[in-house]
Amino acid sequence: MLFHSLSYAVFLPVIFTFYWMLPHRYRKWLLLAASYYFYMSWNAAYVVLILFTTVVSYQAAILLEKANTAKQKKRIVAGAAFLCLAVLFIFKYLNFVLESARAVAGALSISVHPAVLRLMLPVGISFYTFQTLSYVIDVYRGDIGAEHDFAAYATFVSFFPQLVAGPIERTGSLLVQIKAKHRFDEGKAMYGAKLMVWGYFKKLVIADTAAVYVNQVYADVTSYSGVDLVLVMFLFSMQIYGDFSGYSDIALGTAKLLDIDLMTNFKSPYLSASVKEFWSRWHISLSSWFRDYVYIPLGGSRCTGNRRNMNLLLTFLASGLWHGASWTFVVWGGIHGIAQMIENACSRLLVPVRKKKAGHILSVCAVFIFCSAAWVFFRAETFSDAGYIFGHIFEGIGDLTGYFHSELLSRADLVLLFLYVTILAAYDCLDYTGCAVRKLSAVSKIWQWTIYLCIGLMIVFCSQKGAPTEFVYFQF
Repeated sequence: MLFHSLSYAVFLPVIFTFYWMLPHRYRKWLLLAASYYFYMSWNAAYVVLILFTTVVSYQAAILLEKANTAKQKKRIVAGAAFLCLAVLFIFKYLNFVLESARAVAGALSISVHPAVLRLMLPVGISFYTFQTLSYVIDVYRGDIGAEHDFAAYATFVSFFPQLVAGPIERTGSLLVQIKAKHRFDEGKAMYGAKLMVWGYFKKLVIADTAAVYVNQVYADVTSYSGVDLVLVMFLFSMQIYGDFSGYSDIALGTAKLLDIDLMTNFKSPYLSASVKEFWSRWHISLSSWFRDYVYIPLGGSRCTGNRRNMNLLLTFLASGLWHGASWTFVVWGGIHGIAQMIENACSRLLVPVRKKKAGHILSVCAVFIFCSAAWVFFRAETFSDAGYIFGHIFEGIGDLTGYFHSELLSRADLVLLFLYVTILAAYDCLDYTGCAVRKLSAVSKIWQWTIYLCIGLMIVFCSQKGAPTEFVYFQF
């Protein structure tokens, strides 16, 4: 069930109505049933996987609470991690490992019969696996106690607004809210509705419009060169940001309707003046997860320069692999890790430059260009496609008049896209140091209604028509 489908347009009002009609003690059961129904709308059989992961992590936490020795606790947390990650590995990474092994064997002139399992990747498996792992690890560390209310815990794992594409929530935040008593707050509900409007604008107007051209080029990259490759590189940056941050806004807005606060997952990432800042603003829940459960346990920055760089690189390589079972994703993660290593090495030179207004603007532009170029590895199906793009992106630049002529987009298309991006940029500038929705709520009612009416009309008339498209991060 997609957020922008007709079925969700019926599903959400029904859940919203019954949630506020029911007494507090029944609401978690409603949310649990709604979440499982929401997940089963993709593939009913895969509900077994989320239930398995939920039961394993739930029981592991209780066993950790009863364990008497450190050795017992380590065995329990290792066993829970193995079982949860085994499910993720089989469905997401097994074919990748088998194919990589076959490629290595072929390079060594060893004949290997290819073995491939025909398994469809369950939506959200990476997200709920990491959410349950963080819970077990936090109980093991003694940061939180084990949850004994299975219904509340199962709702925490499967909470439908953030189930399939995050944010990756922590127990101390979401689970506490699921168990707490709530009273309907019109202000919060209106805030959630406004946030959802911006999410739909980002997804349906910006991301899906950009996707038309991005998909066209990446389906046959060798048919394009020069400015068209530059445009599609820029458009994919807009697509993936509009798509993923749009999903997050709809998820946060939906949760707000139920008086539940999810963590902010995006905070104007393309206005970052460094790659490090970009990752503090992009997919914040995942970045903080890898920081707390991978980077810091490896030693973090509390070690020598070389060891710290290795920790950083390993963390980003793991992050790249989390995003997809392909070496292009690993390379994409590695590029970001190396970029931060370079930034750390040159910090004495870069920090004074960024403190000046002109230097800060140049840094923002440089980081955006870097991220857009790195996205090529994220989007390209093969290294060959990525190599072609970088090898032909400046083709024809000698003839400037001809270079800036695009066969991909008409002038009308460019004007519309410029308008969409300008609106997004204005929203992000407001959101950079606060909350854009709250800042807009401070203006007069007439201006508020005008802004949201215009955004609503753009969603209705300027979004791509046809079957709803899935969100990009559903594949992770």
